[in-house]
Amino acid sequence: MDITFLRIASTLASLVAFLAIVWWAYDRRNREHFQEAGQIPFDHDQ
Repeated sequence: MDITFLRIASTLASLVAFLAIVWWAYDRRNREHFQEAGQIPFDHDQ
């Protein structure tokens, strides 16, 4: 194993992780949870 293989492997792993995070963020099942979390700053009682 040389350094070039490690660089390629880490780049591909980073790409897969990025795509997984994007997929998770835009998944319809998480929409309600994200909308609730987005309202937390406005629900503060004063």
